[in-house]
Amino acid sequence: MRRLGKFIGLTVAAAALAGIFALYGRSDFLLTLSNQLWGCF
Repeated sequence: MRRLGKFIGLTVAAAALAGIFALYGRSDFLLTLSNQLWGCF
């Protein structure tokens, strides 16, 4: 049972990282993100 939990956790983490890397491939997302971060200062 412990193995299954670890496997599910690693799978969820890998999917989240893949989603983040997919968003960074889009230049409009990076521009929006940088504008939002710059707006905080």
